[in-house]
Amino acid sequence: MPALLTLNSGSSSIKFAVYLQKEEQLHEVASGQVDALGPKASLIFKESGVRHQTEIGKADHLLGLKAILEALKPVLGGEYIAGVGHRIVHGGTLYAEPILLTGAVLRALDDLSPLAPLHQPPNLAGVKAAMQAFPEAIQVGCFDTGFHRGHPYENDTYALPPKFYEDGIRRYGFHGLSYEYVSSYVQQHYPDLKDGRIIIAHLGNGCSMCCVRGFRPIASTLGFSSMDGLPMGTRCGQIDPGVIFHLLDKGMSADEVDALLLKNAGLKGMSGLSNDMRQLLASDSSDAANAVSYFVSRIRREIGSLTAANGGLDALVFTGGIGENAWQIRERVCADLDYFGLAVDPAANRENQESIGIGRTKVLVINTDEQRVIADALVSFL
Repeated sequence: MPALLTLNSGSSSIKFAVYLQKEEQLHEVASGQVDALGPKASLIFKESGVRHQTEIGKADHLLGLKAILEALKPVLGGEYIAGVGHRIVHGGTLYAEPILLTGAVLRALDDLSPLAPLHQPPNLAGVKAAMQAFPEAIQVGCFDTGFHRGHPYENDTYALPPKFYEDGIRRYGFHGLSYEYVSSYVQQHYPDLKDGRIIIAHLGNGCSMCCVRGFRPIASTLGFSSMDGLPMGTRCGQIDPGVIFHLLDKGMSADEVDALLLKNAGLKGMSGLSNDMRQLLASDSSDAANAVSYFVSRIRREIGSLTAANGGLDALVFTGGIGENAWQIRERVCADLDYFGLAVDPAANRENQESIGIGRTKVLVINTDEQRVIADALVSFL
């Protein structure tokens, strides 16, 4: 039977998963990533719960994909890759639903690269490499912005003349594949939240939060680009636009301001140490402590904002690398928020259990699976 491959191509890594369809059900048979693309790349390969790491030396996206394919041969047992599904961060106003990737579509998506400069170019590089590595396979794009296209107008626009909205200056939101998976999981496993007002906090190197009501998207902390809202690993998050004009007036170039806000701000910039939350929590540096405190405070403020946008709060869900693993962050986010019905069981929280709330508002920790969302979408094209 044919196999399906899902790819999440970043600037320095390619995450992948492989699925076989048996009795109309998808089964993941292997996953992993090519890490540190460049002069010293390595392949991390997981199969049947066993993890292997192999150094593959110098590799770009195409060579990384070839290394993945070589490692998959024993797993596939002669089966061919029938389709490749890709995470594409930005779909703009044109693309929300999964779509076959053609030359014309790729050119339109490349025009959106300035709106997601850390993600869109490597996403598209991964597509082009996959087209070379798997010329007979269909290529399907799934969009992180697609989930948010149902926002009410007031949560989708800025206070600008209407022509700017029509020209695409609007709040797109991101991490949509993660939100789609988590929403679907909650819908399946927590039927009492069928019409619930839910906040989902996707916390990782990239961070955002969104609220859903009855599993319909209502509002997101991210907007026109992937730079707004919460502080992130290297991105500033919310900032007064006047600061940008001030920096330009002081002699910084537009490129220097762009690099500051995208690559040298956030947890890394504030701490002067790292964008890795594990290192910051283990550090005795006051700058690291301040970075973590600011991170937590912004999450707490957005809980208030999103609760207002959603007309209340029935559940808070943590996901993403930090959300799923950093119990200290979850504990601090929920501390003294009893007026929102939020409280966590300390033991359950430290053990990363799925349900950790002890107040009237559910608090959940759900491991996201964006690759599965892409694979499910890919099936409909075969």
